[in-house]
Amino acid sequence: MVLSFKLYIIAWSSACLVALFFLIKSWKTFALSRIEYWQFLFTTWRLATFVVAASVMIVIAPYTGDSTWDYLDAFFMSVLTYLTAPWAIGTIYKAVKGKLPLSSAFVALCVWMFSASWSYDLYLLLRDGTYPITWFSNIFASSVLYISAGLFWNLDWVQERGVTFAFLENNWPYKGTTTVFPKIILYMLPFMILVSFLIVYFFLF
Repeated sequence: MVLSFKLYIIAWSSACLVALFFLIKSWKTFALSRIEYWQFLFTTWRLATFVVAASVMIVIAPYTGDSTWDYLDAFFMSVLTYLTAPWAIGTIYKAVKGKLPLSSAFVALCVWMFSASWSYDLYLLLRDGTYPITWFSNIFASSVLYISAGLFWNLDWVQERGVTFAFLENNWPYKGTTTVFPKIILYMLPFMILVSFLIVYFFLF
């Protein structure tokens, strides 16, 4: 392996260790530690749309023409995205607004990068013995999907505001309700179209 990739691995591994330190040190301050986040995440419509989206990604992975995609990395990246993207996008937004410390944004960014890029790089390094040549382009492609997923699964309907992103609310994360699906379905379509376009693009090109 060339020196530049070794240095890159050291850099992102170090970032992950620092993020893990912050996460353990202040665990209770992170939304991931709250039961409300998981209740919010596992509402029926979010779980159902995840199962559909993940199933499509996993099934088509070996047929995209990209040898770096297989059933396993499509599976674990889909799961990591579902579990973390709504939290990471919300956390970064609140940190930018000054409602959370920058350390929280750092942790969220590292989780984002691990879910969308570094876990993929590590898996292919272990599978193939070389660092994937697609590592750089994958950062952008997977990040678009990650951001879209984070926004999509944060869609909600609030009595006083109508359709909104849940992380815009002061009490985020909250349990949420399963009855909002009919109210937000039209707002879901742009995200579905974007993801479908990317899937078709990967499949054809």
